[in-house]
Amino acid sequence: MRGTDGLEQSKAPIYEALKRFKSMRVVPFDVPGHKRGKGNPELTSFLGQQCMDVDVNSMKPLDNLCHPVSVIREAEELAAEAFGAKHAFFMVNGTTSAVQAMVFAAVKEGEKIILPRNVHRSAINALVVNGAIPVYVNPGVNKALGIPLGMSVKEVEKAIENNPDAKAVFVNNPTYYGICSDLKKVVEIAHRAGMLVLVDEAHGTHFYFGDNLPVSAMEAGADMASVSMHKNGGSLTQSSFLLINNYVSEGYTRQIINLTQTTSGSYLLMSSLDLSRKNLALNGKEIYRKVLELADYARGEVNKIGGYYAFGRDLVDGDAIYDFDLAKLSIHTRDIGLAGIEVYDMLRDYYDIQIEFGDIGNILAIISVGDTPLMIERLISSLSEIERIHRKPSAGMFDHEYISPEVIMTPKKAFYSDKKSVPIEKSAGMVCSEFVMCYPPGIPILAPGEMITPDILDYIAYAKEKGCFMTGAEDINIDYINVI
Repeated sequence: MRGTDGLEQSKAPIYEALKRFKSMRVVPFDVPGHKRGKGNPELTSFLGQQCMDVDVNSMKPLDNLCHPVSVIREAEELAAEAFGAKHAFFMVNGTTSAVQAMVFAAVKEGEKIILPRNVHRSAINALVVNGAIPVYVNPGVNKALGIPLGMSVKEVEKAIENNPDAKAVFVNNPTYYGICSDLKKVVEIAHRAGMLVLVDEAHGTHFYFGDNLPVSAMEAGADMASVSMHKNGGSLTQSSFLLINNYVSEGYTRQIINLTQTTSGSYLLMSSLDLSRKNLALNGKEIYRKVLELADYARGEVNKIGGYYAFGRDLVDGDAIYDFDLAKLSIHTRDIGLAGIEVYDMLRDYYDIQIEFGDIGNILAIISVGDTPLMIERLISSLSEIERIHRKPSAGMFDHEYISPEVIMTPKKAFYSDKKSVPIEKSAGMVCSEFVMCYPPGIPILAPGEMITPDILDYIAYAKEKGCFMTGAEDINIDYINVI
């Protein structure tokens, strides 16, 4: 298969270079110190000799991730073509590093960036580091489901009108639950105002290769996008792409990436990106046709059980829910009297099924390239049994997931200010100087610089009681919280 620029998507330059390298029988006097596995037999036995043979360092035949000029460069060009981008960067520090590179490239200390408050912690962490000023567009909330929505075009327009000096608009698309904003319209109004558009597309790899799916960031005309190939594109955990478009400088973006990304790029991760891109470029339409069939079947069967609500495009309202990611199996559980995290735990503990996450009222099962009909049937039957055995009245359950925070100061100022630790139950009315969140999904309940309110404390207490995995605070038990 040849792309529009004459590149052959059937090629996998990094993978092919590694195969050539293995045949050279090079004697290693470089790092890594395990020396093709000889120095760590137990690890070699666990991971396999083939894996250890290609866990190698940068060298002339294999190029260098920080300054690629040969096989990595060619692999980047193939990825850019496959995703319809001006350039694609291989990211081996996870999509977190891609999100942070976007923010660092778009805004500097003291400059404004418009973004929804229900972003992944990586975006707010970037503001803690570089001192940019967040202008939050609080998403709407579907109170029946208790989930935050997308970015309303009117709210984005209002934020731009009130902050004409902002440098960029950051969009979460899709959200963890599958909600998509009107990305084309957001890009149009942001560009009209002279602002860059950055898209956290961590869960949107398939948008580039499937049919009947929401618009991708590059197709919508966004300037930068972070894409988690490992989430549903088939590559290894921690491997992602950063895509750039329009007038964004490739050279400057690489300089920004190199501020934080490792100088010892993993060839295991890079080759997994290379091969996964090849697979999707050649077979993506058929792969995601099957994925959507499985997800659609699962939604229908779950909704037949009774009590659960597997939501989809029936939620679309043309605004804050402009579209829905049909590959997401998002299921509301509160009507069977169980928090999402309780169903999550039961699936894992009783049925050996590991889903992506459970929160107060919902669960999410990721449907991707590796799923089979048998796996889907097992999930459906397990959910049916949980409903039959464990269903109880839903009275007294929390009815929302997201609480709009009041921002008092920038994340950087709050995080680095003098602080004190107080019992969390006595912290209402104080300003938080750290993060508190359930992980996954990693969306902060509290971020540095935000006012702690009784509603937020009630939510944290309820989440802890139901068994959510709480992270972000210095006190691992979240019994104490750092405040200004």
